[in-house]
Amino acid sequence: MEGTTGRSKSEMESGSTSNNNESHIAFKEGSWFGQFKNGSNPWMARYVYGLIFLASNLLAWAVRDYGRNAFPEMERLKNCQGGRGCLGAEGVLRVSLGCFAFYFVMFLSTAGTSSLYNCRDTWHSGWWSVKIGLWIALTATAFLVPTFIIQIYGEIAHFGAGVFLLVQLVSVISFITWLNDCCQPDKTEDKCHIHVMLLATAAYIICIVGIIMMYVWYAPEPSCLLNIFFITWTLVLIQLMTSVSLHPKVNAGILTPGLMGLYIVFICWCAIRSEPAGENCIRKAEASNRTDWLTIISFIVALLAMVVATFSTGIDSQCFQVKKEAPVGDAVPYGYGFFHFVFATGAMYFAMLLIGWNTHHIIKKWTIDVGWTSTWVRIVNEWLAVCVYLWMLVAPVILLRCRQTNESA
Repeated sequence: MEGTTGRSKSEMESGSTSNNNESHIAFKEGSWFGQFKNGSNPWMARYVYGLIFLASNLLAWAVRDYGRNAFPEMERLKNCQGGRGCLGAEGVLRVSLGCFAFYFVMFLSTAGTSSLYNCRDTWHSGWWSVKIGLWIALTATAFLVPTFIIQIYGEIAHFGAGVFLLVQLVSVISFITWLNDCCQPDKTEDKCHIHVMLLATAAYIICIVGIIMMYVWYAPEPSCLLNIFFITWTLVLIQLMTSVSLHPKVNAGILTPGLMGLYIVFICWCAIRSEPAGENCIRKAEASNRTDWLTIISFIVALLAMVVATFSTGIDSQCFQVKKEAPVGDAVPYGYGFFHFVFATGAMYFAMLLIGWNTHHIIKKWTIDVGWTSTWVRIVNEWLAVCVYLWMLVAPVILLRCRQTNESA
């Protein structure tokens, strides 16, 4: 009797597992619309959330640049103060608040989800009509909130955007470390030496060319002391990262500092590009008073890059796990809670970019992340990236020395 019961239980378990696997295969092999309609494919859900985030970005930009012409009804709202409180910088913050509220609700409702085929997994991957309606309702409600609450949110958004930059920074460094480990496997290390050296050499050449071009474009005169300092200090940081990485006690190779060099050169370039137009040290200042096709393309690329960065960071929850674990059969493919948390902080981040990190700063049309505050945020982010990378290099050496000291004592 017990054997029959145990056999029936095992058959039920195997049957449920096979049903789950069959449904999973059906979702993966189905059409895009079928996967969206059935709503149990977490991989497809990522792109829908990304499109919602992109729509919020575009709405915030439209409210900032064309709000008075496109949304004249807002001027009649009580909390809009004739449009001043719902358009421009405050309009961006209101759209950001609605987007943040949506992803924060999703974070609270999906955090801790560990397995597929349960109610929270279904909520994350499906119920799209309800969730799109929720996003629209929260965004509309943000325009009914009093102005003083929006001002408080604007101050909090500075902190939230900083959290997003920190999460993105750790994700980038984790990716660079992973790429270095993939290029230097133990069994084929000799065969990969050439590829590693070519990749590292290309990275350093691009870094040097980038620094030279920044000197030419953004430091044409000796009086451009601040830009000269930014560029020169970036070169010093590349040398410092390379020296520490090649130290015999660290021995982290030459590839990771080269890739990190590319990253901080790019951040330095973005920081200098964020300086306000009209500065003598930026040669694009002569044509900055008019909106041309290059300005529009730069804005679109920057907007899409921000969305892609948020999307790619959101699915990289493993970079914050101290102990990496192999996924089991029905485990979720990525952390749902972390995914929505990154998008929630990303909502604060895009607001700061569109208003130049200053709620009282007037930004011209088709511009993004412009102002001295934006410049210094980028520069501090560059320096922080180097500090985190150096700590990841020296921390194992320090911990090993402390462990040896304790054992000898």
